[in-house]
Amino acid sequence: MRRVALVTLVVHDYDEAIRFYTEALDFRLAEDTPRPDGSRWVVVEPGGEGSGTGLLLARAKDAGQSSRVGDQTGGRVGFFLHTDDFARDHARMTAAGVTFLEEPRHEPYGTVAVFRDLYGNRWDLLQPAAH
Repeated sequence: MRRVALVTLVVHDYDEAIRFYTEALDFRLAEDTPRPDGSRWVVVEPGGEGSGTGLLLARAKDAGQSSRVGDQTGGRVGFFLHTDDFARDHARMTAAGVTFLEEPRHEPYGTVAVFRDLYGNRWDLLQPAAH
């Protein structure tokens, strides 16, 4: 079996990113390991172990990387958070201060709304349509 296991997300600060993803998005902190160079190996996942692609939260190391924080996909939706209960997660995320850029909409592929993470990256919260 093959799968994409991790996707790197460049962040300004490990701890503020961990707080956002674990508290506002209800991700699980899968790993937070110090490295000899002073960096950390920080992985958050959207559910239980093995339930989806994890995010490697990588602190920006220089001005070039810092300039990409929040705009890693050129302003396009770059991340897709699937849910089995859109209304529940939308309400919980809204209460946690997540900024949605639109009202939920119903498309042939499911119920969706675009939101921003703490740095401005665009995400879809998506409940796929039943087949």
